[in-house]
Amino acid sequence: MKKLVGGGLVIALLGVIVWQYRIELLVWGAPKLRQIISPIPGNVPISWTRGPDVPGASPGERPPNIILILTDDMGFNDVSLYNGGAGDGSVMTPNIDAIARQGVTLTNGYAANAVCAPSRASILTGRYSTRFGFEFTPFPKVGATIFRWMQEINQPELPSFIDTEKVDALPDMRELGMPAEEITIAEVLQDAGYYTAHIGKWHLGAIDGMRPEDQGFDDSLYMSGVFYLPEDHPDVVNAKREEDGIERMVWTFAEYSAQFNGGERFQPRGYLTDYYTEEALEVIENNRHRPFFLYLAHWGIHNPLQATRSDYDALSHIEDHHLRVYSAMIRSVDRSVGQITAKLEALGLAENTLILFTSDNGGAGYIQLPDINKPYRGWKLTHFEGGTHVPFMARWPARIQADSILDAPAHHVDLFHTIAAAAGAAVPSDRQLDGVDLMPFITGEETGLPHDTLFWREGHHQSVQHRGWKLIRAAQPDKRWLFDLADDPTEQVNLADAEPGKVEELEALLAAHNAEQAAPLWPTVLNSPQLIDKHGGQPYVEGDEYIYWPN
Repeated sequence: MKKLVGGGLVIALLGVIVWQYRIELLVWGAPKLRQIISPIPGNVPISWTRGPDVPGASPGERPPNIILILTDDMGFNDVSLYNGGAGDGSVMTPNIDAIARQGVTLTNGYAANAVCAPSRASILTGRYSTRFGFEFTPFPKVGATIFRWMQEINQPELPSFIDTEKVDALPDMRELGMPAEEITIAEVLQDAGYYTAHIGKWHLGAIDGMRPEDQGFDDSLYMSGVFYLPEDHPDVVNAKREEDGIERMVWTFAEYSAQFNGGERFQPRGYLTDYYTEEALEVIENNRHRPFFLYLAHWGIHNPLQATRSDYDALSHIEDHHLRVYSAMIRSVDRSVGQITAKLEALGLAENTLILFTSDNGGAGYIQLPDINKPYRGWKLTHFEGGTHVPFMARWPARIQADSILDAPAHHVDLFHTIAAAAGAAVPSDRQLDGVDLMPFITGEETGLPHDTLFWREGHHQSVQHRGWKLIRAAQPDKRWLFDLADDPTEQVNLADAEPGKVEELEALLAAHNAEQAAPLWPTVLNSPQLIDKHGGQPYVEGDEYIYWPN
């Protein structure tokens, strides 16, 4: 009997230890187990489709080439065009800036959502993603568990809500995606005779019918892992925030891998941003004699924060390690843009190539850098300007005059229509489309506003912007924020109590919009508090404003 009792006590003690150190054990064990079960083979050379060896028409006599460069989690303050210097104020992005200076700056460019995947779905379809139920961002089931554990440890005074039954019932992340029947800009351009290529992040489903090669792309170099380089690679410099749940999830389940056209996974070749760029240059070279559409969906500058040692060393004057790594990542994206534009110049394609550059949403608070969305409040995951007001610019020398500026609100859904119109391609007529062709507004042929009203929705967190007024509302906390952006572009003064009539007007617009949207394709499983004016490493104190992110 004593042995049984003693054994029971030992088991109970081990259980307590395992529970106390559950996150550490998961972080330590998951990568090692994965490497044993499913090792990723080395790099495989890619055979991109080759176009004709001689031109059928000169570049100026055929439809424009189109390159859409989408960065990930790039804040408004991460581009020196807007502020004179990113990072600590000294980091320049001359190649990104040149797109705007040789073309147009869209000063009020908005992401379709404050989080990755719904923005991407809207960009590719020209529709609010909620029209087809793509309301929440797909993420692995275990992510919700990590969020809950970290929330319990770090912010117990702001209780999180995790619906464990819904988490258990949630399909595998690969199955959560954009319905196959949605028509993408790649499909539209394919029908117009374009060669279409995708490189980088997708995040719109990974099973048949949802993948890039099923949604209009002739070729796809698909990001199937999230490391820029292996964590122990001699040429990488890492920066981690061990205390943050999203950071823990990303570092725990990161891999260094890619796929080409749905084949077997393999390791990329070198630092991921540079690898994608090198492959993009080959796409341009191979297809220089015919119209092409290149969707370059960089993972940069999303976490995990990893920079090349050479980029890190070039910024030795930045003392904060995390900011230095992050700034080095910005440097690599800017280098990518410069290499793309230089290739176009070398091939004589620059004049008749439309380049569009934007970010899927604003900078993330969980990387704990204070100024990445400056001068705006809020972060990725929130509808405050910091989460949705993003870098947005375009260059097309054949059509756009250098140093043009469009101050009117523009939106991700407009990219579909702008690209289709530039290509002379027909857009679908059997479904509700939400964007407009921005080119007439850029060139001055149209003088009004591209939009009177714009909407954002993710569960109970919903927003509307109408003729300069913006309403944000949530169920947790049950609150309304109203801002007059014309007088208060950085959302400092909440006018909700002072302007009840305006709140009512905007809520009526939201209600009418919501009535047209589809039910979510899968349920929200978590509700996570986000501080508005503090990043994730700063403690909550009584009186701090916050809003919950449902996903």
